[in-house]
Amino acid sequence: MRISMAIRAVLFAALLAVGITAAATPAIGQFIENNQPLAGSTPVDPSQPSAIGDQLFADLVKRNELRSAGLREYSAVRTYAVTDLNGKVHAKEIVRMEYIAPDKKTFVTVKEEGSGLIRSLVLRRLMESEVSAAAGKEHHDSSITPANYTFQPVGEEDLGVHHCFVVEAIPKRKDKYLFEGKVWIDSNDFAVVKIAGHPAKKLSFWITRADFVRQYEKIGDFWLPVRDETTVEVRVYGKKIFSIEHDIKSVNGMTSTALVGQNPHEVESTMHSN
Repeated sequence: MRISMAIRAVLFAALLAVGITAAATPAIGQFIENNQPLAGSTPVDPSQPSAIGDQLFADLVKRNELRSAGLREYSAVRTYAVTDLNGKVHAKEIVRMEYIAPDKKTFVTVKEEGSGLIRSLVLRRLMESEVSAAAGKEHHDSSITPANYTFQPVGEEDLGVHHCFVVEAIPKRKDKYLFEGKVWIDSNDFAVVKIAGHPAKKLSFWITRADFVRQYEKIGDFWLPVRDETTVEVRVYGKKIFSIEHDIKSVNGMTSTALVGQNPHEVESTMHSN
């Protein structure tokens, strides 16, 4: 019973964390056509701190509107894993994920190991939830929009080759589908490079803490997720780490190798930044 509740707690936290971070960009990928600046965007003026947050938010939303139509399809090999703090793997599943715009996702298992119970209740349930969400069958208003958040600038930081504006994302209501944390926004592309935080509302009696980090990489003209990690502290059961590694294989009919060749330094630098 205790193990079952702990597994369900990890599942719940993982579903929320991945759902929250995925909602940061309405399109599956963030698209910048030919790396051209967005028409109507204005440079951020550091001499006006009170206006920076609203301005960054406006530019991010505008860019997201453009990106939503940019991605026709992509494929990735994902590695899902549940481990403890010592690195012991409780369950792992490697799958091939295919996305076809606007709302179709499929998952095919390549390899699996570890607890069948955890794979069934956590990993596969998470994939099923993602398929349903893509098709519009599951919807929670968790997108990063002015209706849900305000941005408070806290500084600037380099993540690899990306110079980022760092903002605190402040939820407008206590909602478990929203988060409290920070967002790193590329200063040139106005694309999300990294999100780190925790749900804005306590998830359940069993989950005492859930912290997540999502990182994106730029492949050609696209920004796509490269890693998700959620650390879940389950009452009595201790801390567990849920992670997803995203190995992008193709985007819009082009191999990732060809796309990375357009900007060879960016993927490596993003993957090695924390």
